[in-house]
Amino acid sequence: MDALGGAPGLHSARFGGPGLDDAGRVALLLERLRAVPREQRTARFRCVIALVDEAGRERTVEGVAEGAIATAPRGDGGFGYDPVFFYPPLGRTFGELSDHEKERVSHRALAARAARALLSE
Repeated sequence: MDALGGAPGLHSARFGGPGLDDAGRVALLLERLRAVPREQRTARFRCVIALVDEAGRERTVEGVAEGAIATAPRGDGGFGYDPVFFYPPLGRTFGELSDHEKERVSHRALAARAARALLSE
């Protein structure tokens, strides 16, 4: 999250400390962004996959989904921050996407396709 200096970032599953569930982490995120204007609520989901071959050669691939944090949760799909991660190319949050739609555009799917391509070489 750009407006929060990268938080929750790598620690997104532990954002807000122990005891918070997904809904609690989303509520905390929205509270911290309450006064942040829409144009400054940019965010991204990022997934990096590392591959090491038999010779020890390391390669990494990355998948990134660029978006923004909505002002309120929308949709019942996905998990975690999906209901507040607005994806501009489809005009909906990840929580509003079908599994098929999300599979085409999510950071994990993009990274997995890139890893598969490396493994095919």
